[in-house]
Amino acid sequence: MPFSENFSGRGSQAANSPLTNLPPLPRITLVVATGNPGKFNEIAALLQGLEVLLLPLDRIGPIEVPPEGGESFQENACRKARAVAKASGHLALADDSGLEVDALGGRPGVLSARFGGPQATDPDRNALLLEMLRGIPSDRRTARFRCVVAIAEPAGRVRVAEGICEGRIAAAARGFHGFGYDSIFELPSLGKTFAEVSPEVKNRLSHRAQAMAGAREILREIPAGRG
Repeated sequence: MPFSENFSGRGSQAANSPLTNLPPLPRITLVVATGNPGKFNEIAALLQGLEVLLLPLDRIGPIEVPPEGGESFQENACRKARAVAKASGHLALADDSGLEVDALGGRPGVLSARFGGPQATDPDRNALLLEMLRGIPSDRRTARFRCVVAIAEPAGRVRVAEGICEGRIAAAARGFHGFGYDSIFELPSLGKTFAEVSPEVKNRLSHRAQAMAGAREILREIPAGRG
């Protein structure tokens, strides 16, 4: 994480410690609007190096996040970011992402997190998608991950960034890293699924990495103290 909430070297200890040992104060506070620990950790890694204090949603208190019922990734991300920024009084970052499979007309798309029904697990969704593609040859299994990141200010202004990662659906699930559809999304250039590569490799190539690169630029432009 770029910064934690606890800073050492304050008070009486500060007199005995070189000032150079003090961590720099964050310029802004940013609430990450997700209850998914895996996604929060991934976002924190992608924002590493910025002078930003990241707060997970559950550290702010009970905040109702709007359901992802919009018709686009951008609509969903903006709705979530706006709601959390308004409720928390801080800058808020939200994203929406999903898998678009060409042979399925772009499905599951914005329904990726709810594909197969509200009770379906990640393995359930992966198995359903593989079954729907049974018999489809490799060259027609093209797909992409798309991610839209929204950063909202409490006053209502929202800025967005988008990232896309092209690939194809593997014949079977492979690998143990990541979450969601990572185990069936194959990167043709590597011949591996996202679940087979290290988090460091994924954080260079993924749709979320590309969107977060744009988010980094947005955060750098926000004046100190705005969040």
